[in-house]
Amino acid sequence: MLVKSDNGDPASPQSRSADANSAEVIAAVDLGSNSFHMKVARVIDGQLSVIDRMRDPVRLAAGLNARKRLDEDAVEQAIESLKRFGQRLRDLPSDNVRAVGTNTLRQARDTESFLASAEAALGHPIQIISGREEARLIYMGVAHSTAQDEGRKLVVDIGGGSTEVIIGRHFEPLITESLYMGCVGMSRRFFAEGVIDATQMRHAVLAARQELEHVEKTFLDIGWDVAIGSSGTIRNVGEVIVNQEWSRKGITAKALSKLRHAVVDAGSVDKLDFPGLQPERAPVFPGGVAVLTAVFEGLEIKRMTVADGALREGLLYDLIGRLGYGDVRGATIDDWCRRYRVDDAQSRRVAATAAALLDRTAGAWELSKKSFSQLLVWAARLHEIGLDIAHSQYHKHGAYVIGNADLAGFSRQEQAEIAALVRVHRRKFAGEDFDPLPKRQRARLLRLAVLLRVAVALHRGRYDLDLDGLEVDAKADSLSLAFPPGWLEDHPLTAADLSREQAYLKDAGVTLRFE
Repeated sequence: MLVKSDNGDPASPQSRSADANSAEVIAAVDLGSNSFHMKVARVIDGQLSVIDRMRDPVRLAAGLNARKRLDEDAVEQAIESLKRFGQRLRDLPSDNVRAVGTNTLRQARDTESFLASAEAALGHPIQIISGREEARLIYMGVAHSTAQDEGRKLVVDIGGGSTEVIIGRHFEPLITESLYMGCVGMSRRFFAEGVIDATQMRHAVLAARQELEHVEKTFLDIGWDVAIGSSGTIRNVGEVIVNQEWSRKGITAKALSKLRHAVVDAGSVDKLDFPGLQPERAPVFPGGVAVLTAVFEGLEIKRMTVADGALREGLLYDLIGRLGYGDVRGATIDDWCRRYRVDDAQSRRVAATAAALLDRTAGAWELSKKSFSQLLVWAARLHEIGLDIAHSQYHKHGAYVIGNADLAGFSRQEQAEIAALVRVHRRKFAGEDFDPLPKRQRARLLRLAVLLRVAVALHRGRYDLDLDGLEVDAKADSLSLAFPPGWLEDHPLTAADLSREQAYLKDAGVTLRFE
């Protein structure tokens, strides 16, 4: 018997209650451009108690060649680091671990082989996130590690390959930007031979100002009450400034100017020996100082404090939400349905039926993981957003928007998978749209697409159907639907829609039977 999911909100399927998280252990892994980080924490009443952390200076960005491919040394170093992390995380369920790649993996081409090896080493899935998603998570980590007041926060995070700039209030980011400049990239570009001089420093600062230029006015117009820096580069700058007694509290514009001149006076990376500067960070320190100088100048910052939290902490708090306290992805789906004026009743009935079909086919089609249920429901909720652009080819419009926009909470892989499901939910089953996706996922995603198409066909009349009594059976390449006696005779249009769908699926190598 087919029944609708017990979950009242298909936008957040299979969420667990907060009580289940009272003593769970969770972990975040950050595959950054300059270093890899892992943080393990215990969740107690919705708060984090850190129990372990690891850091490896992998410098992934330095291994990205001119063709945007990772060299063998970088890959080998990355895999060895992830093996060490994986040993620590071996006993944690994958739902309790979130591992993400940032700017370097966003840029890298042909990452499927690397990601397959990296996931095998870590023992958990790895997702590549967009710059704005990275910014959102950074803000969440900073907000949870700083005092809350009524004012706006400007948060700046300088990574190895990108710099995130955010304005937010409380725990909510108001505007997020990810800029294509970081300490590794700038250091390689302007201080590649380890030589530091005033001319190159000026050029580096100017280049960073150019990256920042298009967002300066927007951020200055919104304004903020306090500026906060996060992550290794800014933390190291702050430690050096305090140790040099150039500022007693935080980073000031005047103290940063002194530091910049001191870096230039050193003349080379080998001679950077400031108290508080970690030796492994010295090769990328000049680039980081140049970027921070540009941010101070462009955004007219007078003083910046340094936060303990950053991307890792943001990942952990986001993971708490996914485990039951409120998954931001569900809110994003709801927001997009409103933004694109989706027929909410139709999207939810399709989602509920698709989820129910999945319940009956998950075992036979190897779709039991929670992530498959989520993907199917999200695609069902969004399958008609293209109608707000144009009715003709609306499945293509919707897929394009989903695949290329910034969806808060979603990784690039998740967006690509949802976009593919939306693209093939009607008309010709264009299986080639799954070709860019990882090979290990394609067969299961094709099966999810079949379930979505059948759910859409069943509800083409845009009204609730009594599907109680429908029997569902799945084989390797076939799906069988057995309706109660007389049901199809009472619903001739639905029978016709299923017949048309039967022909479409046959061309894709899938047999649909119904009686």
